Amino acid sequence: MAQSKILYGFHAVTARLRHDAASVVEVYYDQDRQDRRMKEFLATAKEQGVRLIAAKGVRLDGMASNLKHQGVVALAPDVPLAQSLTELLDVVQGPALLLVLDGVTDPHNLGACMRVADAAGAHAVVAPRDRAVGLNATAAKVASGAAETMPYITVTNLSRALRELKDAGVWIIGTSGDATASVYETRLEGPVAIVMGAEGEGMRRLTRDLCDEVMHIPMLGSVESLNVSVASGVCLFEAVRQRLAKK
Repeated sequence: MAQSKILYGFHAVTARLRHDAASVVEVYYDQDRQDRRMKEFLATAKEQGVRLIAAKGVRLDGMASNLKHQGVVALAPDVPLAQSLTELLDVVQGPALLLVLDGVTDPHNLGACMRVADAAGAHAVVAPRDRAVGLNATAAKVASGAAETMPYITVTNLSRALRELKDAGVWIIGTSGDATASVYETRLEGPVAIVMGAEGEGMRRLTRDLCDEVMHIPMLGSVESLNVSVASGVCLFEAVRQRLAKK
């Protein structure tokens, strides 16, 4: 069996139980928490035949590195997901929908982006290995289970990866507040990779130069920009709307 990792929190552990319960080695739960949510969770885990171990909160704190585990910690190996763009593109059915994050460094933002990408049916989230946060425990918890099903592909050179996508027929669409066309004027029903820039800085110049198009989200209020995960949701679900309308 592959080396086990720590999953914590109701969303992350429940998502693994639903996706691949057989892979869960064991689940530790706070023996002092007896509310309805815990009882429902334990009932679900028992139905799946998972080994349950009652534990004190201090032990769970140590296992989850003092992060907010909600009284639930599980040991489980990584679920095999696509690890490279080549591997991913070989199995994608229908027009690809990818979210590319150019330098997102906040694990909470990454987790939220993973969650919205999963909700929109995207095929993967792509990010550079350097100048970006990794998919750590905090990001996985914020993703609310999406980290178990959404491929997170890190690349050594983002520019090279974008060129690889272009060669595979994927249209690269960047986002920037100074773009002329809005997201609602941009065609997103074909194979596309939507590129979101880093918090506050936006896309790097070389990344922008490699985009086939650049679009903006209309801002009608007093704020100048959106959180990267919110902006990702707006763009991804506009792609979903266009694809559904085309059927």
